[in-house]
Amino acid sequence: MTDDTTLRARTDDLAQALAVAGERLDAPTAARVQQAVDGVRERLALGVDHTVVALAGGTGSGKSSLFNKISRLTFADVGIKRPTTARVTACSWDDGAEALLDWIGVDRERRIVQAGELEMDDALDGLVLLDLPDHDSIEPKHREVVDRILPLVDLLIWVVDPQKYADDALHSGYLRESVGMEASMLVLLNQIDTVPPARRDELRADLDRLLEDDGLRGVPVIAVSARTGEGVAQVHELLSEVCERQTVAAGRAAGELDAAARLLLSQVPAEVPWDLEHAVARELPALVDATGLDAVAGQVGAAVRNGYGMPEFPPPDRDAVTLSRARWLTRAGAPLPSGWQRSLAETTASADVLRTAVAEAVRKVRLDVAGPRRARATRRLAWALGIAAAAVATFAGFALGGTPDLPAPWPWLLWVLAGALLVAALAVGASVVVARRRLAARRAAGVAREGRAALEKVLADGLGLPTQKLLAEHKRVRTLAQSARDLPVAGAGSEGGSLPPGASAAASSTGAVPQAAAGVARR
Repeated sequence: MTDDTTLRARTDDLAQALAVAGERLDAPTAARVQQAVDGVRERLALGVDHTVVALAGGTGSGKSSLFNKISRLTFADVGIKRPTTARVTACSWDDGAEALLDWIGVDRERRIVQAGELEMDDALDGLVLLDLPDHDSIEPKHREVVDRILPLVDLLIWVVDPQKYADDALHSGYLRESVGMEASMLVLLNQIDTVPPARRDELRADLDRLLEDDGLRGVPVIAVSARTGEGVAQVHELLSEVCERQTVAAGRAAGELDAAARLLLSQVPAEVPWDLEHAVARELPALVDATGLDAVAGQVGAAVRNGYGMPEFPPPDRDAVTLSRARWLTRAGAPLPSGWQRSLAETTASADVLRTAVAEAVRKVRLDVAGPRRARATRRLAWALGIAAAAVATFAGFALGGTPDLPAPWPWLLWVLAGALLVAALAVGASVVVARRRLAARRAAGVAREGRAALEKVLADGLGLPTQKLLAEHKRVRTLAQSARDLPVAGAGSEGGSLPPGASAAASSTGAVPQAAAGVARR
Protein backbone atom coordinates (compact mmCIF):
# COMPACT_ATOMS: atom_id res chain seq x y z
CA MET A 1 0.00 0.00 0.00
CA THR A 2 1.45 3.36 -1.02
CA ASP A 3 1.67 6.32 1.34
CA ASP A 4 -1.01 8.13 -0.67
CA THR A 5 -3.33 5.15 -0.30
CA THR A 6 -2.57 4.76 3.39
CA LEU A 7 -3.12 8.44 4.13
CA ARG A 8 -6.38 8.43 2.22
CA ALA A 9 -7.50 5.32 4.11
CA ARG A 10 -6.63 6.96 7.40
CA THR A 11 -8.45 10.12 6.38
CA ASP A 12 -11.53 8.13 5.36
CA ASP A 13 -11.48 6.29 8.70
CA LEU A 14 -11.30 9.57 10.57
CA ALA A 15 -14.10 11.08 8.47
CA GLN A 16 -16.27 8.03 9.05
CA ALA A 17 -15.60 8.16 12.79
CA LEU A 18 -16.62 11.81 12.78
CA ALA A 19 -19.82 11.00 10.89
CA VAL A 20 -20.74 8.17 13.28
CA ALA A 21 -20.03 10.29 16.36
CA GLY A 22 -22.00 13.23 14.97
CA GLU A 23 -23.24 15.76 17.49
CA ARG A 24 -22.10 13.63 20.41
CA LEU A 25 -18.69 15.30 20.15
CA ASP A 26 -18.15 18.74 21.59
CA ALA A 27 -18.01 21.46 18.96
CA PRO A 28 -14.26 22.29 19.24
CA THR A 29 -13.28 18.63 18.91
CA ALA A 30 -15.56 18.06 15.93
CA ALA A 31 -14.27 21.23 14.26
CA ARG A 32 -10.62 20.26 14.84
CA VAL A 33 -11.10 16.74 13.47
CA GLN A 34 -13.06 18.03 10.48
CA GLN A 35 -10.31 20.56 9.80
CA ALA A 36 -7.73 17.78 9.77
CA VAL A 37 -9.83 15.63 7.45
CA ASP A 38 -10.51 18.47 5.03
CA GLY A 39 -6.94 19.75 5.15
CA VAL A 40 -5.32 16.38 4.47
CA ARG A 41 -7.77 15.57 1.68
CA GLU A 42 -7.16 18.92 0.02
CA ARG A 43 -3.39 18.59 0.45
CA LEU A 44 -3.38 15.11 -1.06
CA ALA A 45 -5.59 16.31 -3.92
CA LEU A 46 -2.97 18.94 -4.73
CA GLY A 47 -0.27 16.28 -4.87
CA VAL A 48 3.10 16.09 -3.17
CA ASP A 49 5.33 17.51 -5.85
CA HIS A 50 5.90 20.52 -3.59
CA THR A 51 7.04 20.76 0.00
CA VAL A 52 5.53 23.67 1.93
CA VAL A 53 7.83 25.03 4.62
CA ALA A 54 6.77 27.90 6.87
CA LEU A 55 8.91 30.18 9.01
CA ALA A 56 6.94 31.10 12.15
CA GLY A 57 7.90 33.03 15.23
CA GLY A 58 7.45 36.14 17.30
CA THR A 59 8.23 39.80 16.73
CA GLY A 60 11.94 40.42 16.36
CA SER A 61 12.90 36.77 15.96
CA GLY A 62 14.31 37.40 12.47
CA LYS A 63 12.00 35.25 10.36
CA SER A 64 11.97 37.63 7.42
CA SER A 65 15.74 38.00 7.45
CA LEU A 66 16.11 34.23 7.38
CA PHE A 67 13.51 34.03 4.61
CA ASN A 68 15.59 36.42 2.53
CA LYS A 69 18.81 34.60 3.43
CA ILE A 70 17.44 31.19 2.43
CA SER A 71 15.78 32.45 -0.76
CA ARG A 72 18.79 34.66 -1.56
CA LEU A 73 16.33 37.48 -2.28
CA THR A 74 15.24 40.66 -0.58
CA PHE A 75 11.53 40.23 -0.77
CA ALA A 76 10.07 39.66 2.71
CA ASP A 77 9.31 42.67 4.91
CA VAL A 78 12.04 43.32 7.43
CA GLY A 79 12.14 45.71 10.34
CA ILE A 80 9.56 48.43 10.88
CA LYS A 81 7.38 47.35 7.95
CA ARG A 82 6.88 43.89 9.36
CA PRO A 83 4.20 44.42 12.02
CA THR A 84 2.03 46.43 9.65
CA THR A 85 0.87 43.53 7.49
CA ALA A 86 -0.93 40.26 8.17
CA ARG A 87 -0.14 38.95 4.70
CA VAL A 88 1.96 35.87 4.03
CA THR A 89 5.02 36.05 1.81
CA ALA A 90 5.87 33.05 -0.38
CA CYS A 91 8.82 31.99 -2.48
CA SER A 92 8.58 28.91 -4.69
CA TRP A 93 11.43 27.26 -6.51
CA ASP A 94 9.34 26.49 -9.63
CA ASP A 95 6.31 28.01 -11.33
CA GLY A 96 3.95 25.06 -10.71
CA ALA A 97 2.86 25.96 -7.18
CA GLU A 98 0.09 28.41 -8.07
CA ALA A 99 -2.78 26.07 -7.13
CA LEU A 100 -1.07 25.18 -3.87
CA LEU A 101 -0.53 28.84 -2.97
CA ASP A 102 -4.14 29.61 -3.87
CA TRP A 103 -5.22 26.88 -1.43
CA ILE A 104 -2.97 28.25 1.30
CA GLY A 105 -4.32 31.72 0.67
CA VAL A 106 -1.19 33.64 -0.30
CA ASP A 107 -1.97 36.88 -2.13
CA ARG A 108 -0.63 36.82 -5.68
CA GLU A 109 1.36 40.02 -5.20
CA ARG A 110 3.11 38.40 -2.22
CA ARG A 111 4.50 35.52 -4.30
CA ILE A 112 7.80 35.22 -6.05
CA VAL A 113 9.20 32.39 -8.13
CA GLN A 114 12.89 31.57 -7.83
CA ALA A 115 13.21 31.17 -11.61
CA GLY A 116 13.66 33.03 -14.87
CA GLU A 117 16.03 35.92 -14.45
CA LEU A 118 16.70 34.90 -10.84
CA GLU A 119 19.34 32.39 -9.96
CA MET A 120 17.87 28.90 -9.98
CA ASP A 121 18.59 26.64 -7.05
CA ASP A 122 17.95 23.14 -8.34
CA ALA A 123 18.70 21.66 -4.90
CA LEU A 124 15.50 23.25 -3.59
CA ASP A 125 13.32 22.29 -6.54
CA GLY A 126 9.75 21.83 -5.30
CA LEU A 127 10.20 23.96 -2.19
CA VAL A 128 7.55 26.54 -1.26
CA LEU A 129 8.86 28.75 1.55
CA LEU A 130 6.42 30.90 3.55
CA ASP A 131 7.16 33.85 5.80
CA LEU A 132 4.27 34.11 8.30
CA PRO A 133 3.14 37.13 10.32
CA ASP A 134 4.29 37.39 13.93
CA HIS A 135 2.20 35.13 16.16
CA ASP A 136 2.58 37.55 19.09
CA SER A 137 1.65 40.69 17.20
CA ILE A 138 -0.63 43.21 18.86
CA GLU A 139 -2.81 42.88 15.76
CA PRO A 140 -5.32 39.99 16.26
CA LYS A 141 -5.46 39.43 12.49
CA HIS A 142 -1.83 38.38 12.50
CA ARG A 143 -2.46 35.48 14.85
CA GLU A 144 -5.59 34.54 12.91
CA VAL A 145 -3.49 34.19 9.77
CA VAL A 146 -0.87 32.11 11.59
CA ASP A 147 -3.50 29.83 13.11
CA ARG A 148 -5.08 29.32 9.69
CA ILE A 149 -1.83 28.59 7.87
CA LEU A 150 -0.08 26.30 10.37
CA PRO A 151 -2.23 23.20 9.71
CA LEU A 152 -1.62 23.60 5.95
CA VAL A 153 2.17 23.45 5.91
CA ASP A 154 4.35 20.37 5.56
CA LEU A 155 7.36 21.45 7.61
CA LEU A 156 7.05 24.07 10.33
CA ILE A 157 10.20 25.95 11.31
CA TRP A 158 9.93 27.92 14.53
CA VAL A 159 12.36 30.82 14.64
CA VAL A 160 13.27 31.97 18.15
CA ASP A 161 15.81 34.45 19.42
CA PRO A 162 17.98 34.50 22.59
CA GLN A 163 15.77 37.11 24.25
CA LYS A 164 12.31 35.61 23.72
CA TYR A 165 12.86 31.87 23.22
CA ALA A 166 11.08 31.17 26.53
CA ASP A 167 8.05 33.36 25.72
CA ASP A 168 4.94 31.76 27.19
CA ALA A 169 2.81 32.85 24.22
CA LEU A 170 4.92 30.57 22.03
CA HIS A 171 5.12 27.60 24.38
CA SER A 172 1.57 27.56 25.76
CA GLY A 173 -0.13 28.83 22.63
CA TYR A 174 1.65 26.70 20.02
CA LEU A 175 4.44 24.33 21.01
CA ARG A 176 2.52 22.44 23.68
CA GLU A 177 -0.33 22.05 21.23
CA SER A 178 2.04 20.47 18.70
CA VAL A 179 2.83 17.28 20.60
CA GLY A 180 2.78 14.46 18.06
CA MET A 181 3.87 16.78 15.27
CA GLU A 182 7.58 16.53 16.07
CA ALA A 183 8.13 14.67 12.80
CA SER A 184 7.45 17.84 10.84
CA MET A 185 9.01 20.49 13.05
CA LEU A 186 12.35 22.25 13.32
CA VAL A 187 13.54 25.00 15.68
CA LEU A 188 16.04 27.63 14.58
CA LEU A 189 17.77 29.57 17.35
CA ASN A 190 18.44 32.77 15.44
CA GLN A 191 20.78 35.66 16.32
CA ILE A 192 23.26 33.20 17.84
CA ASP A 193 26.00 35.71 16.92
CA THR A 194 24.72 37.96 19.73
CA VAL A 195 25.42 35.28 22.36
CA PRO A 196 28.93 34.96 23.80
CA PRO A 197 30.46 31.58 22.89
CA ALA A 198 30.79 30.67 26.58
CA ARG A 199 27.01 30.95 27.08
CA ARG A 200 25.80 29.22 23.94
CA ASP A 201 25.79 25.69 25.36
CA GLU A 202 23.83 26.88 28.40
CA LEU A 203 21.32 28.66 26.15
CA ARG A 204 20.82 25.64 23.94
CA ALA A 205 20.42 23.34 26.95
CA ASP A 206 17.74 25.62 28.37
CA LEU A 207 15.88 25.64 25.05
CA ASP A 208 16.08 21.84 24.90
CA ARG A 209 14.66 21.67 28.43
CA LEU A 210 11.76 23.93 27.53
CA LEU A 211 10.93 21.79 24.50
CA GLU A 212 11.00 18.68 26.69
CA ASP A 213 8.70 20.40 29.18
CA ASP A 214 6.34 21.14 26.29
CA GLY A 215 6.23 17.40 25.54
CA LEU A 216 8.27 17.75 22.35
CA ARG A 217 11.02 15.18 22.06
CA GLY A 218 13.52 14.79 19.26
CA VAL A 219 12.84 18.15 17.63
CA PRO A 220 16.10 19.27 15.96
CA VAL A 221 17.45 22.65 17.08
CA ILE A 222 19.88 24.51 14.82
CA ALA A 223 21.73 27.65 15.89
CA VAL A 224 21.75 30.21 13.07
CA SER A 225 22.45 33.85 12.37
CA ALA A 226 20.64 35.63 9.56
CA ARG A 227 23.13 38.48 9.89
CA THR A 228 26.37 36.49 9.65
CA GLY A 229 25.03 33.47 7.78
CA GLU A 230 26.09 31.02 10.52
CA GLY A 231 24.06 27.81 10.30
CA VAL A 232 22.17 28.92 7.18
CA ALA A 233 24.11 26.46 5.02
CA GLN A 234 22.97 23.64 7.33
CA VAL A 235 19.37 24.77 6.96
CA HIS A 236 19.78 25.02 3.20
CA GLU A 237 21.24 21.50 3.07
CA LEU A 238 18.42 20.12 5.21
CA LEU A 239 15.76 21.72 3.00
CA SER A 240 17.41 20.45 -0.16
CA GLU A 241 17.45 16.87 1.17
CA VAL A 242 13.84 17.19 2.31
CA CYS A 243 12.81 18.36 -1.15
CA GLU A 244 14.79 15.60 -2.83
CA ARG A 245 13.23 12.86 -0.70
CA GLN A 246 9.71 14.38 -0.67
CA THR A 247 9.08 13.02 2.82
CA VAL A 248 7.69 15.93 4.77
CA ALA A 249 4.28 16.40 3.13
CA ALA A 250 3.22 12.86 3.99
CA GLY A 251 4.76 13.18 7.44
CA ARG A 252 2.87 16.38 8.15
CA ALA A 253 -0.39 14.85 6.92
CA ALA A 254 0.22 11.79 9.08
CA GLY A 255 0.93 14.05 12.06
CA GLU A 256 -2.29 15.98 11.49
CA LEU A 257 -4.25 12.73 11.38
CA ASP A 258 -2.47 11.43 14.48
CA ALA A 259 -3.28 14.58 16.45
CA ALA A 260 -6.92 14.60 15.32
CA ALA A 261 -7.32 10.88 16.07
CA ARG A 262 -5.86 11.31 19.57
CA LEU A 263 -8.24 14.20 20.20
CA LEU A 264 -11.16 12.09 19.00
CA LEU A 265 -10.07 9.15 21.15
CA SER A 266 -10.16 11.42 24.19
CA GLN A 267 -13.92 11.70 23.57
CA VAL A 268 -14.46 7.93 23.46
CA PRO A 269 -13.13 6.09 26.54
CA ALA A 270 -11.65 2.68 25.96
CA GLU A 271 -13.71 0.70 28.47
CA VAL A 272 -17.51 0.93 28.65
CA PRO A 273 -18.55 -2.22 30.56
CA TRP A 274 -22.19 -2.97 29.77
CA ASP A 275 -24.24 -6.06 29.02
CA LEU A 276 -27.85 -5.97 27.78
CA GLU A 277 -29.02 -9.10 29.58
CA HIS A 278 -27.45 -8.04 32.85
CA ALA A 279 -28.82 -4.49 32.57
CA VAL A 280 -32.37 -5.75 31.95
CA ALA A 281 -32.13 -8.20 34.85
CA ARG A 282 -31.01 -5.43 37.20
CA GLU A 283 -33.94 -3.17 36.38
CA LEU A 284 -36.68 -5.78 35.98
CA PRO A 285 -37.62 -6.01 39.71
CA ALA A 286 -38.36 -2.27 39.76
CA LEU A 287 -40.89 -2.59 36.92
CA VAL A 288 -42.39 -5.69 38.53
CA ASP A 289 -43.05 -3.62 41.65
CA ALA A 290 -44.29 -0.65 39.59
CA THR A 291 -46.96 -2.81 37.89
CA GLY A 292 -47.95 -4.88 40.93
CA LEU A 293 -47.23 -8.00 38.86
CA ASP A 294 -46.60 -10.34 41.77
CA ALA A 295 -49.76 -9.19 43.56
CA VAL A 296 -51.89 -9.71 40.44
CA ALA A 297 -50.34 -13.16 39.93
CA GLY A 298 -51.31 -14.02 43.51
CA GLN A 299 -54.85 -12.77 42.92
CA VAL A 300 -55.14 -14.99 39.83
CA GLY A 301 -54.08 -17.98 41.91
CA ALA A 302 -56.64 -17.16 44.59
CA ALA A 303 -59.39 -16.75 41.99
CA VAL A 304 -58.59 -20.16 40.50
CA ARG A 305 -58.58 -21.78 43.96
CA ASN A 306 -61.78 -20.15 45.07
CA GLY A 307 -63.61 -20.37 41.79
CA TYR A 308 -64.46 -16.67 41.64
CA GLY A 309 -62.86 -13.24 41.19
CA MET A 310 -61.34 -11.29 38.24
CA PRO A 311 -58.12 -9.37 39.09
CA GLU A 312 -56.67 -6.65 36.86
CA PHE A 313 -53.45 -4.63 36.61
CA PRO A 314 -53.45 -1.12 38.10
CA PRO A 315 -51.81 1.72 36.11
CA PRO A 316 -48.00 1.51 36.44
CA ASP A 317 -46.54 3.79 39.09
CA ARG A 318 -45.29 6.87 37.21
CA ASP A 319 -42.57 7.80 39.70
CA ALA A 320 -41.25 4.24 39.86
CA VAL A 321 -40.98 4.00 36.05
CA THR A 322 -39.29 7.42 35.86
CA LEU A 323 -36.80 6.44 38.55
CA SER A 324 -36.12 3.12 36.82
CA ARG A 325 -35.27 4.88 33.57
CA ALA A 326 -33.03 7.39 35.37
CA ARG A 327 -31.11 4.54 37.02
CA TRP A 328 -30.68 2.86 33.64
CA LEU A 329 -29.23 5.99 32.05
CA THR A 330 -26.91 6.57 35.00
CA ARG A 331 -25.54 3.03 34.96
CA ALA A 332 -25.14 2.80 31.19
CA GLY A 333 -23.89 6.34 30.65
CA ALA A 334 -21.54 6.70 33.62
CA PRO A 335 -18.33 6.00 31.61
CA LEU A 336 -19.42 8.18 28.66
CA PRO A 337 -18.63 11.86 28.02
CA SER A 338 -21.49 14.32 28.31
CA GLY A 339 -22.29 14.38 24.59
CA TRP A 340 -22.76 10.62 24.49
CA GLN A 341 -24.81 10.71 27.71
CA ARG A 342 -27.07 13.33 26.17
CA SER A 343 -27.50 11.22 23.05
CA LEU A 344 -28.31 8.17 25.21
CA ALA A 345 -31.07 10.09 26.96
CA GLU A 346 -32.45 11.30 23.63
CA THR A 347 -32.44 7.94 21.85
CA THR A 348 -33.93 5.82 24.64
CA ALA A 349 -37.68 5.84 25.37
CA SER A 350 -38.87 8.71 27.53
CA ALA A 351 -40.44 8.02 30.92
CA ASP A 352 -43.97 8.59 29.56
CA VAL A 353 -43.38 6.39 26.52
CA LEU A 354 -41.86 3.72 28.73
CA ARG A 355 -44.82 3.87 31.16
CA THR A 356 -47.29 3.50 28.27
CA ALA A 357 -45.35 0.53 26.91
CA VAL A 358 -45.32 -1.08 30.35
CA ALA A 359 -49.07 -0.62 30.72
CA GLU A 360 -49.74 -2.13 27.28
CA ALA A 361 -47.39 -5.02 27.93
CA VAL A 362 -49.00 -6.13 31.20
CA ARG A 363 -52.50 -5.56 29.75
CA LYS A 364 -51.74 -8.32 27.24
CA VAL A 365 -50.82 -10.80 29.97
CA ARG A 366 -53.55 -13.48 30.23
CA LEU A 367 -55.37 -13.47 33.57
CA ASP A 368 -57.15 -16.83 33.29
CA VAL A 369 -59.13 -17.60 36.46
CA ALA A 370 -61.14 -20.53 35.06
CA GLY A 371 -60.96 -23.73 37.10
CA PRO A 372 -59.90 -27.16 35.89
CA ARG A 373 -61.75 -28.22 32.74
CA ARG A 374 -63.36 -31.28 34.41
CA ALA A 375 -63.91 -29.67 37.77
CA ARG A 376 -67.71 -29.41 37.39
CA ALA A 377 -68.10 -33.03 36.28
CA THR A 378 -65.79 -34.20 39.03
CA ARG A 379 -67.67 -32.16 41.61
CA ARG A 380 -70.98 -33.61 40.41
CA LEU A 381 -69.54 -37.08 40.67
CA ALA A 382 -68.44 -36.39 44.24
CA TRP A 383 -71.95 -35.19 45.12
CA ALA A 384 -73.47 -38.23 43.42
CA LEU A 385 -71.23 -40.56 45.33
CA GLY A 386 -72.04 -38.77 48.57
CA ILE A 387 -75.79 -39.00 47.93
CA ALA A 388 -75.45 -42.66 47.01
CA ALA A 389 -73.48 -43.28 50.21
CA ALA A 390 -76.23 -41.58 52.25
CA ALA A 391 -78.96 -43.58 50.50
CA VAL A 392 -77.20 -46.89 51.00
CA ALA A 393 -76.50 -46.05 54.63
CA THR A 394 -80.19 -45.19 55.19
CA PHE A 395 -81.33 -48.45 53.57
CA ALA A 396 -78.78 -50.39 55.65
CA GLY A 397 -80.16 -48.77 58.84
CA PHE A 398 -83.69 -49.82 57.99
CA ALA A 399 -82.43 -53.31 57.17
CA LEU A 400 -80.82 -53.62 60.58
CA GLY A 401 -84.19 -52.65 62.12
CA GLY A 402 -85.88 -55.43 60.22
CA THR A 403 -87.49 -53.35 57.56
CA PRO A 404 -86.91 -54.81 55.14
CA ASP A 405 -85.89 -58.10 56.62
CA LEU A 406 -82.62 -59.04 54.97
CA PRO A 407 -80.69 -62.11 55.92
CA ALA A 408 -77.20 -61.63 57.35
CA PRO A 409 -74.69 -60.50 56.28
CA TRP A 410 -76.45 -58.15 53.81
CA PRO A 411 -77.18 -55.34 56.25
CA TRP A 412 -73.49 -55.20 57.14
CA LEU A 413 -72.46 -55.40 53.53
CA LEU A 414 -74.71 -52.42 52.84
CA TRP A 415 -72.94 -50.49 55.57
CA VAL A 416 -69.57 -51.35 54.03
CA LEU A 417 -70.86 -50.22 50.62
CA ALA A 418 -72.10 -46.94 52.09
CA GLY A 419 -68.71 -46.36 53.69
CA ALA A 420 -66.93 -47.10 50.44
CA LEU A 421 -69.17 -44.68 48.55
CA LEU A 422 -68.53 -41.99 51.18
CA VAL A 423 -64.78 -42.49 50.95
CA ALA A 424 -65.00 -42.31 47.16
CA ALA A 425 -67.04 -39.11 47.38
CA LEU A 426 -64.51 -37.55 49.73
CA ALA A 427 -61.60 -38.66 47.52
CA VAL A 428 -63.21 -37.26 44.39
CA GLY A 429 -64.00 -33.99 46.22
CA ALA A 430 -60.42 -33.76 47.51
CA SER A 431 -59.09 -34.34 44.00
CA VAL A 432 -61.04 -31.28 42.85
CA VAL A 433 -59.44 -29.17 45.59
CA VAL A 434 -55.95 -30.46 44.80
CA ALA A 435 -56.48 -29.88 41.07
CA ARG A 436 -57.61 -26.31 41.72
CA ARG A 437 -54.61 -25.62 43.94
CA ARG A 438 -52.19 -27.05 41.43
CA LEU A 439 -53.82 -25.15 38.62
CA ALA A 440 -53.84 -21.97 40.73
CA ALA A 441 -50.09 -22.29 41.35
CA ARG A 442 -49.45 -22.87 37.64
CA ARG A 443 -51.62 -19.95 36.62
CA ALA A 444 -49.99 -17.61 39.17
CA ALA A 445 -46.52 -18.69 38.04
CA GLY A 446 -47.58 -18.29 34.42
CA VAL A 447 -48.82 -14.76 34.99
CA ALA A 448 -45.59 -13.88 36.79
CA ARG A 449 -43.48 -15.49 34.06
CA GLU A 450 -45.44 -13.98 31.16
CA GLY A 451 -45.49 -10.58 32.84
CA ARG A 452 -41.75 -10.63 33.47
CA ALA A 453 -41.10 -11.62 29.86
CA ALA A 454 -43.30 -8.75 28.69
CA LEU A 455 -41.52 -6.28 30.96
CA GLU A 456 -38.12 -7.58 29.85
CA LYS A 457 -39.13 -6.90 26.25
CA VAL A 458 -40.22 -3.38 27.16
CA LEU A 459 -36.87 -2.73 28.82
CA ALA A 460 -34.95 -4.28 25.93
CA ASP A 461 -36.89 -2.44 23.20
CA GLY A 462 -37.26 0.91 24.93
CA LEU A 463 -33.92 1.19 26.72
CA GLY A 464 -31.68 -1.77 25.93
CA LEU A 465 -31.50 -1.80 22.15
CA PRO A 466 -30.99 1.99 21.82
CA THR A 467 -28.25 1.75 24.46
CA GLN A 468 -26.68 -1.20 22.69
CA LYS A 469 -26.73 0.66 19.37
CA LEU A 470 -25.20 3.79 20.87
CA LEU A 471 -22.43 1.83 22.58
CA ALA A 472 -21.76 -0.05 19.33
CA GLU A 473 -21.39 3.30 17.55
CA HIS A 474 -19.15 4.49 20.38
CA LYS A 475 -16.96 1.43 19.89
CA ARG A 476 -17.03 1.94 16.12
CA VAL A 477 -15.83 5.53 16.51
CA ARG A 478 -12.97 4.38 18.72
CA THR A 479 -12.01 1.59 16.32
CA LEU A 480 -11.98 3.97 13.35
CA ALA A 481 -10.03 6.61 15.28
CA GLN A 482 -7.46 3.99 16.31
CA SER A 483 -7.19 2.86 12.70
CA ALA A 484 -6.68 6.47 11.59
CA ARG A 485 -3.94 6.82 14.17
CA ASP A 486 -2.28 3.41 13.93
CA LEU A 487 -2.22 2.63 10.21
CA PRO A 488 1.47 2.92 9.30
CA VAL A 489 2.80 5.24 6.64
CA ALA A 490 5.82 3.68 5.00
CA GLY A 491 8.96 4.76 6.82
CA ALA A 492 7.17 6.82 9.47
CA GLY A 493 9.06 6.61 12.69
CA SER A 494 11.91 4.72 11.02
CA GLU A 495 15.25 5.86 9.80
CA GLY A 496 13.91 5.91 6.28
CA GLY A 497 11.30 8.46 7.19
CA SER A 498 13.24 10.77 9.48
CA LEU A 499 14.58 14.19 8.65
CA PRO A 500 17.70 13.91 6.58
CA PRO A 501 21.01 13.24 8.35
CA GLY A 502 21.85 16.91 8.07
CA ALA A 503 19.16 17.69 10.58
CA SER A 504 20.55 15.25 13.10
CA ALA A 505 24.04 16.52 12.58
CA ALA A 506 22.94 20.10 13.00
CA ALA A 507 20.92 19.21 16.04
CA SER A 508 23.87 17.41 17.55
CA SER A 509 26.00 20.47 17.06
CA THR A 510 23.53 22.47 19.13
CA GLY A 511 23.15 19.95 21.89
CA ALA A 512 19.72 18.66 20.83
CA VAL A 513 18.81 14.97 20.90
CA PRO A 514 19.45 13.51 17.43
CA GLN A 515 16.20 11.64 16.80
CA ALA A 516 13.98 11.07 13.77
CA ALA A 517 11.96 14.17 13.29
CA ALA A 518 9.95 14.31 10.13
CA GLY A 519 8.24 12.76 7.21
CA VAL A 520 7.72 9.42 5.64
CA ALA A 521 9.20 7.59 2.68
CA ARG A 522 8.67 8.74 -0.88
CA ARG A 523 5.19 7.81 -2.13
